[in-house]
Amino acid sequence: MIADRSSIRRLLPLLVLCALLLLPLGLEQYKLFVGCVVLIYVIAAIGLNLTLGYAGQISLAHAAFLAFGAYSVAILQPRGVPFEICALIGTAISFFFGLLIGFPALRVKHHYLAMVTIGFTVIVFLALRNFEPLTGGSFGISGIERPNWGFISFDTDRAYYAYTLLWAVPVLASAYWIKNSRWGRAFKSIRENEMRAETLGVSLRNYKLMAFAIGAGYAGIAGALFAPLLGYIDPPAFNIDRSIQFLLIVVIGGLGRFEGPIIGAIIVVVLPELLRASQSLYLIIFSVCIMLMMLFMPKGLIGLWDLFTQRPRSTATDTKADAATVE
Repeated sequence: MIADRSSIRRLLPLLVLCALLLLPLGLEQYKLFVGCVVLIYVIAAIGLNLTLGYAGQISLAHAAFLAFGAYSVAILQPRGVPFEICALIGTAISFFFGLLIGFPALRVKHHYLAMVTIGFTVIVFLALRNFEPLTGGSFGISGIERPNWGFISFDTDRAYYAYTLLWAVPVLASAYWIKNSRWGRAFKSIRENEMRAETLGVSLRNYKLMAFAIGAGYAGIAGALFAPLLGYIDPPAFNIDRSIQFLLIVVIGGLGRFEGPIIGAIIVVVLPELLRASQSLYLIIFSVCIMLMMLFMPKGLIGLWDLFTQRPRSTATDTKADAATVE
């Protein structure tokens, strides 16, 4: 029975990928637009899950990292720079600032670190709003074109969904590799017990910095894909509310679980759309649903899956195993 559950668990990513590939065949344009938003949010939330879920470093700066990717595309693409180059530049900028934000994590923890990241998000928001010659200020930047490869255009929502999926698959694959690599085991050991991890030879400084930087880089990729999807961006799209939304995605799906951001993104994006028929009440209903999930499923929705696919394991045992295999 346990073997069967393990087999189901290993096949889950393949089943999800097949579902994503077949999704465009049966959906209309607006639903494909929502599907694109889900994929972009998954990419961003994967990064936050790496920083917070695996390394245990709380961050509310994800909206700022998203902005770096989005504005890189919005500013550079009209100047003739190909979209892919714009996306890489935005990712590199996000990675760099993620590395800088990681330095406070070496000295402060928990809510103090959260306040530092909130301050960074506010600084980026104000810079975007006030540096009007470059960012368009409060008016934002419009007319952002979707990428094209010569005679292949991704202007339609169906085509852009396929293009976004081309980015999402390698991002998910790289995150899965990190999770199972020496880095992932080091991140987990730091999250569980920093003193024990350092005793076993884990460099807290290096791994904390990389946790922030890699997570920020993923957000930069998501931001680069986000700008052409909407065709217009402005500073309010990257305020602290967006960071809280990504935090909600990670927590609802399952903090520190690879599948968590995927499940959380689907819930946070799709559930409000399903509830729009209730008109003005949909936000109240959505909020109540979220509170009930937090009360009765503290491990996130992935906890329900665990009830059917694996035997409960001791947290202490997992921590020792992760720390012991870092070296």
